[in-house]
Amino acid sequence: MSGRTDTGGTEMGGTGTGTGTDTGTAAGTGTGTAAGTGTGGTGTGGTGTGGAAPTATGPGRTAPGASGRSGAGLGAWPRDLALGARFAVTGGRGGRLRTLLTATGIGLGVVLLLVAASLPNMLFQREVRESQRQPDASQEITRPGPDTFLYADAETLYRGDGVTGLLLRPEGPKAALPPGADRIPAPGEMLVSPALRALLDSPEGALLKKRLPYKPVGTVGDAGLIGPAELRYLAGSDDLTADGPGSRGRAYGWSVPEEPMNAFLLLLVVIACVVLLLPVLVFIATAVRFGGEQRDRRLAALRLVGADTAMVRRIAAGESLAGALLGLAAGAGFFALARQFAGTVRIWDVNAFPADVSPVPWLAAVVVAAVPVAAVVVSLVALRGVTIEPLGVVRTATPRPRRLLWRLLLLLAGAAVLVPSVDGVEITGTGIDAPGIAIGATLALVGLTTLLPWLVEALVKRLRGGPVAWQLAIRRLQLSSGTAARTVSGIVVAAAGAIALQMLFQAMQSDFMRPTNMDTARAQLQTRVDARTGEDARRAVAALSRTTGVTGVMGTIESSVWRAAPPAKGEDSGAITSVHVGDCPSLRELAVLPSCTDGDVFIALAHGTEGPEDSWVTRTAKAGATVALREPRPGADARTPTWRIPDTARTVDSRRDPMGLYQFGVLATPKALDAGRLDAPVADVMIRVDPAVPDAEEHVRNTVAALDPLTRVQTLRNMERDAQYTSVRTGILVGATLTMLLVSASLLVTTLEQLRERKRLLSSLVAFGTRRSTLGLSVLWQTAVPIVLGLALAVAGGLALGTVLLRMIGKQVEDWGVFLPVVGVGGALILLVTLLSLPLLWRLMRSDGLRTE
Repeated sequence: MSGRTDTGGTEMGGTGTGTGTDTGTAAGTGTGTAAGTGTGGTGTGGTGTGGAAPTATGPGRTAPGASGRSGAGLGAWPRDLALGARFAVTGGRGGRLRTLLTATGIGLGVVLLLVAASLPNMLFQREVRESQRQPDASQEITRPGPDTFLYADAETLYRGDGVTGLLLRPEGPKAALPPGADRIPAPGEMLVSPALRALLDSPEGALLKKRLPYKPVGTVGDAGLIGPAELRYLAGSDDLTADGPGSRGRAYGWSVPEEPMNAFLLLLVVIACVVLLLPVLVFIATAVRFGGEQRDRRLAALRLVGADTAMVRRIAAGESLAGALLGLAAGAGFFALARQFAGTVRIWDVNAFPADVSPVPWLAAVVVAAVPVAAVVVSLVALRGVTIEPLGVVRTATPRPRRLLWRLLLLLAGAAVLVPSVDGVEITGTGIDAPGIAIGATLALVGLTTLLPWLVEALVKRLRGGPVAWQLAIRRLQLSSGTAARTVSGIVVAAAGAIALQMLFQAMQSDFMRPTNMDTARAQLQTRVDARTGEDARRAVAALSRTTGVTGVMGTIESSVWRAAPPAKGEDSGAITSVHVGDCPSLRELAVLPSCTDGDVFIALAHGTEGPEDSWVTRTAKAGATVALREPRPGADARTPTWRIPDTARTVDSRRDPMGLYQFGVLATPKALDAGRLDAPVADVMIRVDPAVPDAEEHVRNTVAALDPLTRVQTLRNMERDAQYTSVRTGILVGATLTMLLVSASLLVTTLEQLRERKRLLSSLVAFGTRRSTLGLSVLWQTAVPIVLGLALAVAGGLALGTVLLRMIGKQVEDWGVFLPVVGVGGALILLVTLLSLPLLWRLMRSDGLRTE
């Protein structure tokens, strides 16, 4: 039985016995295979480090497929693909490791593709859950019945997280149960979601516990939640009345008409899908080509035992197919495992139940079919320019320069598809040419990706000299620039797409974000507390003034006044205007007052600016006029309380309050008008808080909840986003985060695979005295050079694509420096991948790597 020998050469020009061309080398000789012969018509053969499975040869026998039938007909394909798959899993330790890395890489890509295929169903299920748990308000129910109930929504914020609640009061024994509840809680009790229970039981939820004056007695089930991390409760309340803070219902679940998405947002969604999914496909194509050098030596061994060129290419495709199928299985397993943790992970405040993370069937079928087909196609294309001979794989000492023309044609084709849509998307529209824009953007980004290998090759072949680490890195790039370029292709696509998307975001936000005119320097919070009497309103203002962290309160007690005299002929009846009672500092926030002392009265006019015309106010409120403090009713005029506006009342101009609104009507100080006489007064309070006091806003919300659990506290904001825009932006940020995680993982896996393939070379360099720090720096430069070139290409391509997309919607570039954060992320990836690959590098740089069997 023959012994197995392998003295493969290295890029540095290593020597060995015999003759042949070593895989992936520009110089050097070595034997990549050894064929054995036996007696009696059988024999055994061995392979070198290429890891091919032993192939029996001998007198009168040939390798499978060595006859003329090897390339004939379609029947050869299944046989050769199966043989390649067998080699992938039985080709020795090296072959199995390569297959494992390929399957892992493809599996990571498949996971993200399956997650993307699950997003439509996940978002749909969230909407379904939200609509099914809401009381049906499609019909007005005027009378109580055995199956009716009163309800009111209660919402609050706690340290930035939304807490939703539903207050309930059954009116009969057959009142419907809310989804997720096994009973309607009694007054003073509540059912809480698991996440809310965990928060209330922890020290972090102490302030929220004071805000919810109910005793937890049960759990809200999954049917009543839109996500497992939602903070929600169902509480019983005796304070609900049909005439007060409550509505009457009979059932749960109703559908809200779907609002067509804006054309600008559709454009964002289409581009985002292209940008987020292309890096995944690029990575899968890269993972298929892991272990190219060892595979080449195995293919040379097959040629030596009689296989023809067509057959070895089909066998190579079979190896890739096996890795792809294993990757599909691994990806499905990773996905099944990851979806179990979907409820514990929150990305941009989004999470879902595992059952809701389910791929759309036809999208999952596309993924399952596309990955194996792509593996076979990529493998065949990769071998198109390779000559596989019995003594080795010849890639020619001076490879033919990569062609530039067809790469530019892809870019031009993308531009040709996109340009006709320029100025064709209007914000008032609800439809766009989604397929055309998707195809154009895909062609443009793929064109950028194909340009990178040409750019890397054109640059590195001109580089000479420099430190040893630099020379080692550049020499490696000169020998296999395609591998290095493919490694960072996903970064090019992701970076270029991110730049284009960011340009779109910046240009569109003015259309979907409007200034609120709120003045956050004058106040940070606002609330309106309903009160039965003026004294209740005064107590509410006083309670907020004493709250921890509050530095100032601008509180007025608001109601209405009516004209007491009967209307003149031709005038509208029931003339009405507002009245605000407050101290002078608070009234100064509503109008421009020349002077103010307690006892003064003012008539504030908005001059038609976001308010009524002056004549509407002055027909009721003017100096010396008598006004009714309650709405006059026929036959009850004698019992309607009135108030005479002093003759000294001055007319002043209204000003924007901290909420950005113009107030109008009567402004009175407490001595001039007793707030206790007002009808259904409301305490309108704007609050300043000390940012240095921890949880100052939470203390304010607790105070308001103690006054009225249904009263909301609004945080003042300078800008307000459109709800659909916010939803789309959140979805894109979630996808971008997952894509960047995949890009990072793919770059690391590819770098580790390249290091593993160069185990013998690294050991040789260490044996000759090369410093480990030098080799570490060489790995850094090998990663940095393609990434820097890729980022430069991505910046140019991303800015160009973004400019074309902006022309579609008639917008201009807001900021040409939008690429800087993307470049920063690329630099961080260089350092991260280098640091994570160092442990394997140190392990490979040992003398036992030169051992040969």
